[in-house]
Amino acid sequence: MQAPHPIPYQGSKRRLVPVLLACAPARFRVMVEPFVGSGALTLGAALHGRGERYLVGDSLEPLARLWALIVARPQQLADRYERVWRGQLEDPRRHYGEVRAAFNLDKDPAKLLYLLARCVKNAVRFNPRGGFNQSADHRRTGMLPAKMRREIAGAHRLLAGRAEAVHADYRELLARAGTSDLVFMDPPYQGVSRGRDGRYFESLDLERFVAEIDRLNARAIRFMFTFDGRTGGRTYGGALPRALGLRRIALHTGRSSQATLSGRTDETVESLYLSPALAKDVPDVPRVVRLRPAPRRPTAAVPGSG
Repeated sequence: MQAPHPIPYQGSKRRLVPVLLACAPARFRVMVEPFVGSGALTLGAALHGRGERYLVGDSLEPLARLWALIVARPQQLADRYERVWRGQLEDPRRHYGEVRAAFNLDKDPAKLLYLLARCVKNAVRFNPRGGFNQSADHRRTGMLPAKMRREIAGAHRLLAGRAEAVHADYRELLARAGTSDLVFMDPPYQGVSRGRDGRYFESLDLERFVAEIDRLNARAIRFMFTFDGRTGGRTYGGALPRALGLRRIALHTGRSSQATLSGRTDETVESLYLSPALAKDVPDVPRVVRLRPAPRRPTAAVPGSG
């Protein structure tokens, strides 16, 4: 079985879901995902019946509202996406620019969904003023409305009546976690959230993040997070303090998409960290995991195929 995937998002942990679930307790009361993005692990856990309830959130308000619509008003979201998508049929280039400009004013979640479906590599990017500024991928027109409707409906069936989506700082959601819950975090990686290489809506304060991890440990919360890694000779982020007592697992995820586009063969290795409380529950997890190669995709999609 494969979980639905309504929100296309670069950096989605969809391929990692089997590994992440292998590192999770067999059952937990609430799964808390405060950097929700595409919500891949939440949907995967719900598909396999691992949690009783799910709490997702994000500091990007339109994204949090998008998830709230998936949970409570899926048909409305699908209808709105279809209207935006069909508006591009005469002139996709012009329409994308118009939708992007309108989104930066009204923050409409349906427009954000369209932008994510159409933009280059499904990669959300923001300028220093907080405006969405990623360009369109002109080889395609984004996920077809019928397919998007199915994906939204599938996610809704998994989460309806069991999930809450909120716009909040990650600290607020972490404060709601208990010892029978599981927290999964996929925050902006070190090295790609500040300075010239900044690409996220909101950068991550490393010192503050480490302090929050320390607080979770003091409360014996079970949590895991992906955070840093390397691609070829480039490293994203330094080692976290050993005093946190985290177990690090090296995830060899294969050739990076950027390397492929550039004709290189650089391998990407991501770091997954387990909290001391969680590591006690899953003592047999290996220190190194190699993922199977992802299925090859065509270099150019037929316009309108999604």
